Amino acid sequence: MTGLGAGPGGRPLFGSNPSFSDLVAGSGPDAPGSPPPIQSHPEQPVATFSHGTTVLALKYADGVIMAGDRRAVEGFTIADERIEKVFPADEHSAVAIAGAAGQATEIVRLFQTELEHYEKVEGERLSMEGKANRLAQMIRGNFPMALQGLVVVPLFGGFDERRAEGRLFRYDVTGGRWEEADYHSTGSGSLHARGTLKKGWRRGLDRGAAVQLAVEALYDASQEDVATGGPNPLRGIYPSVKAMTAAGVEIVPEDEVRAAFQTIVGETHEGVRGGGSQAKEDLD
Repeated sequence: MTGLGAGPGGRPLFGSNPSFSDLVAGSGPDAPGSPPPIQSHPEQPVATFSHGTTVLALKYADGVIMAGDRRAVEGFTIADERIEKVFPADEHSAVAIAGAAGQATEIVRLFQTELEHYEKVEGERLSMEGKANRLAQMIRGNFPMALQGLVVVPLFGGFDERRAEGRLFRYDVTGGRWEEADYHSTGSGSLHARGTLKKGWRRGLDRGAAVQLAVEALYDASQEDVATGGPNPLRGIYPSVKAMTAAGVEIVPEDEVRAAFQTIVGETHEGVRGGGSQAKEDLD
């Protein structure tokens, strides 16, 4: 007779394991949580799929601001101009995705289920360190798919209730994770976005200044990286921005994001200057 918390083969019974993925994977080798084997088919053409591009996060006085542009690309084609890249993970944390959009979205959904399942089983929320580590394990589990081109490189951040401060984590494709002290960006336009964050970030930013800096960083990235979508006032497309504080995860209203963009345009006179360096020919 097996114990109350264990089933045949020593596997935990349903409900006693705080990891949802382990429960699914333990149900059999063909379970949905089991990664498919790596297969090589050199004679077949490479499939195209949507890629999310640039996301970023930065700490401010009350917590963390996380933002992403709205463009997804398939090769040199724009696949979507309104994709969502910043998702709440639970009440006080969020994930921003860059890489293979479909694969990243599925990982986020599973991560959300993981955190909800843990809370139901254990009766308390997983710590911020625990959440960051669990996401790292999931990214590491995606490595076989990454070798086939389905790379997922997210950012994770939120408000740590135990420390009473915002925290921010970055990852690599192998599942390695590092905590960032101030800000970070990832995706195709991350280098240009990070340059703007480096120049504009300072300790103790208020929410308005933090949102404006995030929007400016994404706007600068869109001017240098073709895969990053900039704000489009004519079509009403603006970056997706979320704030994580002691009160929880809050969607920054589009009006606030639009106002931040208009302030940036006004300060740089972009509407008059036209933006970017342009080669001129002497037609005389």
